[in-house]
Amino acid sequence: MAESNRQIRLAARPSGAPKDSDFELVETPMPTPGEGETLVRVAYLSLDPYMRGRMNDAPSYAPPVAIGEVMVGGAVGEVMESKAAGFAAGDIVEGRLGWQSHALARVEDVRKVDPALAPISTAVGVLGMPGLTAYFGLLDVGQPTPGQTVAVSAASGAVGAVVGQIARIKGCRAIGIAGSDEKVAYVTGELGFDAGINYRTQDVDAALAEAAPGGVDVYFDNVGGPVTDAVFNHINRRARIVICGQVSQYNMTEPDLGPRNLRFLIVHRARIEGFLVFDYQDRYDEGLAALAGWIADGRLKYREDITDGLENAPAAFRGMLEGRNFGKQLVRVGAEPAGLARDR
Repeated sequence: MAESNRQIRLAARPSGAPKDSDFELVETPMPTPGEGETLVRVAYLSLDPYMRGRMNDAPSYAPPVAIGEVMVGGAVGEVMESKAAGFAAGDIVEGRLGWQSHALARVEDVRKVDPALAPISTAVGVLGMPGLTAYFGLLDVGQPTPGQTVAVSAASGAVGAVVGQIARIKGCRAIGIAGSDEKVAYVTGELGFDAGINYRTQDVDAALAEAAPGGVDVYFDNVGGPVTDAVFNHINRRARIVICGQVSQYNMTEPDLGPRNLRFLIVHRARIEGFLVFDYQDRYDEGLAALAGWIADGRLKYREDITDGLENAPAAFRGMLEGRNFGKQLVRVGAEPAGLARDR
Protein backbone atom coordinates (compact mmCIF):
# COMPACT_ATOMS: atom_id res chain seq x y z
CA MET A 1 0.00 0.00 0.00
CA ALA A 2 1.21 3.51 -0.75
CA GLU A 3 2.61 5.37 2.23
CA SER A 4 1.00 8.71 1.41
CA ASN A 5 -2.27 10.10 0.14
CA ARG A 6 -2.27 12.63 -2.71
CA GLN A 7 -4.93 15.33 -2.58
CA ILE A 8 -5.95 18.35 -4.61
CA ARG A 9 -7.19 21.11 -2.36
CA LEU A 10 -8.81 24.46 -3.03
CA ALA A 11 -6.06 27.07 -2.61
CA ALA A 12 -8.01 30.20 -3.61
CA ARG A 13 -11.47 31.20 -4.77
CA PRO A 14 -11.46 31.80 -8.53
CA SER A 15 -12.48 35.09 -10.10
CA GLY A 16 -13.86 34.02 -13.44
CA ALA A 17 -12.34 30.87 -14.92
CA PRO A 18 -10.31 28.75 -12.46
CA LYS A 19 -6.51 28.97 -12.69
CA ASP A 20 -3.72 26.58 -11.72
CA SER A 21 -3.03 28.72 -8.66
CA ASP A 22 -6.57 28.09 -7.36
CA PHE A 23 -5.60 24.45 -6.68
CA GLU A 24 -2.88 22.85 -4.59
CA LEU A 25 -1.52 19.31 -4.88
CA VAL A 26 -0.38 17.99 -1.49
CA GLU A 27 0.75 14.70 0.01
CA THR A 28 -0.52 13.65 3.41
CA PRO A 29 -0.05 10.52 5.54
CA MET A 30 -2.16 7.55 4.49
CA PRO A 31 -5.39 7.66 6.53
CA THR A 32 -6.33 4.76 8.78
CA PRO A 33 -9.99 3.72 9.03
CA GLY A 34 -11.68 3.95 12.39
CA GLU A 35 -14.69 2.00 13.60
CA GLY A 36 -17.43 2.12 10.97
CA GLU A 37 -15.09 3.40 8.23
CA THR A 38 -13.50 2.03 5.07
CA LEU A 39 -10.31 3.08 3.32
CA VAL A 40 -10.94 3.42 -0.41
CA ARG A 41 -8.31 3.63 -3.14
CA VAL A 42 -9.76 5.82 -5.88
CA ALA A 43 -9.68 4.52 -9.45
CA TYR A 44 -11.77 7.18 -11.23
CA LEU A 45 -12.69 10.71 -10.24
CA SER A 46 -15.71 12.39 -11.84
CA LEU A 47 -15.44 16.02 -12.94
CA ASP A 48 -18.76 17.85 -13.14
CA PRO A 49 -19.87 21.45 -13.75
CA TYR A 50 -21.47 21.83 -10.31
CA MET A 51 -17.98 21.83 -8.78
CA ARG A 52 -17.39 25.33 -10.10
CA GLY A 53 -20.20 26.64 -7.91
CA ARG A 54 -18.76 24.88 -4.88
CA MET A 55 -15.58 26.93 -5.32
CA ASN A 56 -17.50 30.16 -4.64
CA ASP A 57 -18.29 31.46 -1.17
CA ALA A 58 -21.91 32.14 -2.00
CA PRO A 59 -25.31 30.80 -0.90
CA SER A 60 -26.29 27.65 -2.77
CA TYR A 61 -27.91 24.25 -2.24
CA ALA A 62 -24.68 22.95 -0.69
CA PRO A 63 -21.91 24.58 1.37
CA PRO A 64 -18.81 25.80 -0.48
CA VAL A 65 -15.49 24.02 -0.30
CA ALA A 66 -13.39 25.80 2.32
CA ILE A 67 -9.96 27.11 1.43
CA GLY A 68 -7.50 24.34 2.20
CA GLU A 69 -10.10 21.57 1.92
CA VAL A 70 -10.02 18.70 -0.56
CA MET A 71 -12.05 19.53 -3.65
CA VAL A 72 -15.45 17.85 -3.60
CA GLY A 73 -16.25 15.21 -6.18
CA GLY A 74 -17.71 11.80 -6.83
CA ALA A 75 -15.33 8.88 -7.29
CA VAL A 76 -15.29 5.11 -7.60
CA GLY A 77 -12.65 2.81 -6.20
CA GLU A 78 -11.68 -0.29 -4.27
CA VAL A 79 -11.99 -0.86 -0.54
CA MET A 80 -8.47 -1.51 0.77
CA GLU A 81 -9.35 -1.92 4.45
CA SER A 82 -12.70 -2.01 6.22
CA LYS A 83 -13.86 -1.60 9.77
CA ALA A 84 -17.46 -1.17 8.64
CA ALA A 85 -20.09 -3.90 8.76
CA GLY A 86 -21.10 -5.12 5.32
CA PHE A 87 -17.96 -3.90 3.55
CA ALA A 88 -14.80 -5.91 2.90
CA ALA A 89 -11.48 -5.39 1.20
CA GLY A 90 -11.93 -5.77 -2.54
CA ASP A 91 -15.43 -4.30 -2.66
CA ILE A 92 -16.01 -1.64 -5.33
CA VAL A 93 -17.74 1.46 -3.99
CA GLU A 94 -18.82 4.87 -5.23
CA GLY A 95 -19.35 8.06 -3.26
CA ARG A 96 -18.35 11.67 -2.79
CA LEU A 97 -14.75 10.82 -2.01
CA GLY A 98 -13.16 14.00 -3.35
CA TRP A 99 -10.11 14.80 -5.45
CA GLN A 100 -7.66 12.44 -3.78
CA SER A 101 -5.97 9.09 -4.26
CA HIS A 102 -7.36 7.53 -1.06
CA ALA A 103 -10.36 8.41 1.09
CA LEU A 104 -12.01 7.38 4.33
CA ALA A 105 -15.71 6.72 3.96
CA ARG A 106 -18.48 5.65 6.27
CA VAL A 107 -21.16 3.17 5.23
CA GLU A 108 -23.71 5.92 4.66
CA ASP A 109 -21.29 7.80 2.38
CA VAL A 110 -20.83 5.12 -0.28
CA ARG A 111 -22.76 2.53 -2.24
CA LYS A 112 -21.52 -0.82 -3.49
CA VAL A 113 -20.99 -1.15 -7.23
CA ASP A 114 -21.55 -4.39 -9.13
CA PRO A 115 -18.63 -4.63 -11.59
CA ALA A 116 -20.51 -7.29 -13.56
CA LEU A 117 -23.05 -4.72 -14.81
CA ALA A 118 -20.59 -2.48 -16.68
CA PRO A 119 -17.05 -1.08 -16.32
CA ILE A 120 -16.70 0.49 -12.87
CA SER A 121 -16.07 3.94 -14.39
CA THR A 122 -19.76 4.05 -15.29
CA ALA A 123 -20.57 4.25 -11.56
CA VAL A 124 -19.72 7.96 -11.75
CA GLY A 125 -21.18 8.34 -15.25
CA VAL A 126 -24.09 6.72 -17.01
CA LEU A 127 -24.74 4.42 -14.00
CA GLY A 128 -24.16 7.18 -11.47
CA MET A 129 -25.10 10.77 -10.76
CA PRO A 130 -25.10 11.97 -14.42
CA GLY A 131 -27.24 9.08 -15.65
CA LEU A 132 -29.67 9.44 -12.74
CA THR A 133 -29.84 13.19 -13.36
CA ALA A 134 -30.91 12.53 -16.94
CA TYR A 135 -33.38 9.83 -15.93
CA PHE A 136 -35.26 11.73 -13.23
CA GLY A 137 -34.87 15.15 -14.79
CA LEU A 138 -36.38 14.09 -18.09
CA LEU A 139 -39.00 11.60 -16.94
CA ASP A 140 -40.16 13.17 -13.67
CA VAL A 141 -39.66 16.88 -14.35
CA GLY A 142 -39.92 16.96 -18.15
CA GLN A 143 -42.66 14.32 -18.37
CA PRO A 144 -42.41 13.64 -22.11
CA THR A 145 -45.05 11.61 -23.89
CA PRO A 146 -44.64 9.59 -27.10
CA GLY A 147 -44.56 11.72 -30.22
CA GLN A 148 -43.38 14.88 -28.46
CA THR A 149 -40.16 16.74 -29.27
CA VAL A 150 -37.39 16.93 -26.69
CA ALA A 151 -34.47 19.34 -27.14
CA VAL A 152 -31.36 19.10 -24.97
CA SER A 153 -28.29 21.32 -24.71
CA ALA A 154 -24.78 19.98 -24.08
CA ALA A 155 -26.16 16.96 -25.91
CA SER A 156 -22.93 14.99 -26.17
CA GLY A 157 -22.11 15.39 -22.48
CA ALA A 158 -22.59 12.96 -19.64
CA VAL A 159 -26.17 14.08 -18.90
CA GLY A 160 -27.34 15.37 -22.27
CA ALA A 161 -26.41 12.24 -24.19
CA VAL A 162 -28.49 10.10 -21.82
CA VAL A 163 -31.43 12.53 -21.95
CA GLY A 164 -31.68 12.30 -25.73
CA GLN A 165 -31.43 8.53 -25.77
CA ILE A 166 -34.10 8.13 -23.09
CA ALA A 167 -36.33 10.47 -25.09
CA ARG A 168 -35.95 8.17 -28.10
CA ILE A 169 -36.58 5.08 -25.95
CA LYS A 170 -39.81 6.70 -24.77
CA GLY A 171 -40.98 7.36 -28.34
CA CYS A 172 -40.07 11.05 -28.62
CA ARG A 173 -38.10 13.04 -31.18
CA ALA A 174 -34.72 14.14 -29.83
CA ILE A 175 -32.85 17.25 -30.91
CA GLY A 176 -29.34 17.71 -29.57
CA ILE A 177 -27.49 21.02 -29.32
CA ALA A 178 -23.71 20.66 -29.03
CA GLY A 179 -20.49 22.58 -29.63
CA SER A 180 -18.84 20.97 -32.65
CA ASP A 181 -19.69 19.17 -35.88
CA GLU A 182 -18.03 16.04 -34.47
CA LYS A 183 -20.28 16.10 -31.41
CA VAL A 184 -23.38 16.71 -33.54
CA ALA A 185 -22.43 13.80 -35.79
CA TYR A 186 -21.99 11.62 -32.70
CA VAL A 187 -25.42 12.33 -31.22
CA THR A 188 -27.26 12.02 -34.54
CA GLY A 189 -25.25 9.04 -35.72
CA GLU A 190 -24.16 6.73 -32.92
CA LEU A 191 -26.77 7.86 -30.37
CA GLY A 192 -29.71 8.10 -32.78
CA PHE A 193 -30.92 11.66 -32.13
CA ASP A 194 -33.28 12.89 -34.84
CA ALA A 195 -31.43 16.17 -35.41
CA GLY A 196 -28.43 18.08 -34.15
CA ILE A 197 -27.37 21.72 -34.00
CA ASN A 198 -23.86 23.15 -33.67
CA TYR A 199 -24.41 26.25 -31.56
CA ARG A 200 -20.93 27.56 -32.35
CA THR A 201 -21.44 27.69 -36.13
CA GLN A 202 -25.22 27.77 -36.59
CA ASP A 203 -27.94 30.23 -35.67
CA VAL A 204 -29.73 28.16 -33.03
CA ASP A 205 -33.02 30.00 -33.54
CA ALA A 206 -33.08 29.35 -37.30
CA ALA A 207 -31.76 25.80 -36.93
CA LEU A 208 -34.48 24.93 -34.43
CA ALA A 209 -37.15 26.26 -36.77
CA GLU A 210 -35.93 23.72 -39.30
CA ALA A 211 -35.25 20.83 -36.92
CA ALA A 212 -38.46 21.25 -34.89
CA PRO A 213 -41.09 22.77 -37.20
CA GLY A 214 -43.76 21.59 -34.78
CA GLY A 215 -42.07 23.25 -31.81
CA VAL A 216 -40.40 21.94 -28.65
CA ASP A 217 -42.41 20.21 -25.93
CA VAL A 218 -39.58 19.55 -23.47
CA TYR A 219 -36.31 21.45 -23.22
CA PHE A 220 -33.61 19.97 -20.99
CA ASP A 221 -31.27 22.86 -20.22
CA ASN A 222 -27.66 22.21 -19.23
CA VAL A 223 -26.09 25.48 -20.37
CA GLY A 224 -28.31 28.58 -20.07
CA GLY A 225 -27.32 31.77 -21.91
CA PRO A 226 -27.98 32.48 -25.59
CA VAL A 227 -28.73 28.83 -26.45
CA THR A 228 -31.57 28.74 -23.96
CA ASP A 229 -32.80 32.17 -25.06
CA ALA A 230 -33.16 30.79 -28.59
CA VAL A 231 -35.07 27.68 -27.49
CA PHE A 232 -37.69 29.84 -25.75
CA ASN A 233 -38.77 31.07 -29.19
CA HIS A 234 -39.87 27.54 -30.11
CA ILE A 235 -41.63 26.14 -27.05
CA ASN A 236 -45.13 24.74 -27.44
CA ARG A 237 -48.20 25.21 -25.32
CA ARG A 238 -47.74 23.44 -21.96
CA ALA A 239 -44.03 22.94 -22.67
CA ARG A 240 -41.78 21.89 -19.82
CA ILE A 241 -38.35 23.51 -19.43
CA VAL A 242 -36.07 21.49 -17.17
CA ILE A 243 -33.21 23.48 -15.61
CA CYS A 244 -30.39 21.06 -14.83
CA GLY A 245 -27.34 23.31 -15.22
CA GLN A 246 -26.16 26.72 -16.44
CA VAL A 247 -22.57 25.95 -17.37
CA SER A 248 -22.27 28.94 -19.72
CA GLN A 249 -22.69 31.20 -16.69
CA TYR A 250 -20.47 29.59 -14.07
CA ASN A 251 -17.25 31.47 -14.80
CA MET A 252 -18.89 34.89 -15.23
CA THR A 253 -18.06 37.66 -12.78
CA GLU A 254 -21.00 39.82 -13.92
CA PRO A 255 -24.55 38.69 -14.80
CA ASP A 256 -25.08 37.72 -18.42
CA LEU A 257 -28.02 39.92 -19.45
CA GLY A 258 -29.97 38.41 -22.31
CA PRO A 259 -33.41 38.71 -23.87
CA ARG A 260 -36.37 38.80 -21.49
CA ASN A 261 -38.06 35.63 -22.74
CA LEU A 262 -40.11 34.70 -19.70
CA ARG A 263 -43.17 36.18 -21.42
CA PHE A 264 -43.27 32.96 -23.47
CA LEU A 265 -44.19 31.09 -20.29
CA ILE A 266 -47.37 33.15 -20.22
CA VAL A 267 -48.07 32.94 -23.93
CA HIS A 268 -47.69 29.16 -24.00
CA ARG A 269 -48.72 28.41 -20.41
CA ALA A 270 -45.39 26.63 -20.09
CA ARG A 271 -43.57 25.50 -16.97
CA ILE A 272 -39.92 26.01 -16.03
CA GLU A 273 -38.49 24.02 -13.12
CA GLY A 274 -35.07 23.45 -11.63
CA PHE A 275 -34.20 20.23 -9.83
CA LEU A 276 -31.44 18.35 -8.02
CA VAL A 277 -30.89 14.65 -8.52
CA PHE A 278 -30.36 14.26 -4.76
CA ASP A 279 -34.10 14.88 -4.31
CA TYR A 280 -34.62 11.39 -5.76
CA GLN A 281 -32.27 9.41 -3.52
CA ASP A 282 -34.99 7.07 -2.36
CA ARG A 283 -35.57 6.05 -6.00
CA TYR A 284 -31.98 5.57 -7.15
CA ASP A 285 -32.41 1.81 -7.40
CA GLU A 286 -35.28 2.31 -9.83
CA GLY A 287 -33.24 4.61 -12.03
CA LEU A 288 -30.10 2.46 -11.97
CA ALA A 289 -32.08 -0.67 -12.85
CA ALA A 290 -33.66 1.04 -15.87
CA LEU A 291 -30.36 2.51 -17.08
CA ALA A 292 -28.50 -0.80 -16.66
CA GLY A 293 -31.24 -2.61 -18.54
CA TRP A 294 -31.04 -0.21 -21.47
CA ILE A 295 -27.25 -0.58 -21.59
CA ALA A 296 -27.57 -4.36 -21.54
CA ASP A 297 -30.00 -4.43 -24.46
CA GLY A 298 -27.99 -1.92 -26.50
CA ARG A 299 -30.46 0.97 -26.41
CA LEU A 300 -28.30 3.22 -24.21
CA LYS A 301 -24.73 4.05 -25.20
CA TYR A 302 -22.14 6.17 -23.47
CA ARG A 303 -18.77 7.77 -24.10
CA GLU A 304 -16.01 8.65 -21.62
CA ASP A 305 -13.25 11.26 -21.89
CA ILE A 306 -10.48 10.08 -19.55
CA THR A 307 -7.53 12.14 -18.34
CA ASP A 308 -4.73 10.24 -16.62
CA GLY A 309 -3.26 11.46 -13.34
CA LEU A 310 -4.74 13.24 -10.35
CA GLU A 311 -2.32 16.12 -10.92
CA ASN A 312 -4.05 16.80 -14.26
CA ALA A 313 -7.53 17.14 -12.75
CA PRO A 314 -7.48 20.98 -12.62
CA ALA A 315 -6.62 21.27 -16.33
CA ALA A 316 -9.27 18.69 -17.24
CA PHE A 317 -11.79 20.55 -15.10
CA ARG A 318 -11.10 23.84 -16.88
CA GLY A 319 -11.40 22.11 -20.23
CA MET A 320 -14.75 20.60 -19.29
CA LEU A 321 -16.14 24.02 -18.35
CA GLU A 322 -15.08 25.25 -21.78
CA GLY A 323 -16.66 22.28 -23.55
CA ARG A 324 -13.39 20.66 -24.65
CA ASN A 325 -14.33 17.23 -23.32
CA PHE A 326 -16.18 14.74 -25.51
CA GLY A 327 -18.32 12.53 -23.29
CA LYS A 328 -18.22 12.03 -19.54
CA GLN A 329 -15.11 13.71 -18.11
CA LEU A 330 -13.17 11.39 -15.81
CA VAL A 331 -9.73 11.37 -14.24
CA ARG A 332 -8.01 8.02 -13.90
CA VAL A 333 -6.45 8.42 -10.46
CA GLY A 334 -5.16 4.87 -10.05
CA ALA A 335 -5.21 1.48 -11.72
CA GLU A 336 -8.45 -0.45 -11.89
CA PRO A 337 -8.74 -3.25 -9.33
CA ALA A 338 -7.09 -6.51 -10.37
CA GLY A 339 -9.18 -8.47 -12.83
CA LEU A 340 -11.32 -5.52 -13.85
CA ALA A 341 -8.97 -3.55 -16.12
CA ARG A 342 -9.92 -3.56 -19.80
CA ASP A 343 -9.03 -1.82 -22.99
CA ARG A 344 -10.74 1.48 -23.72
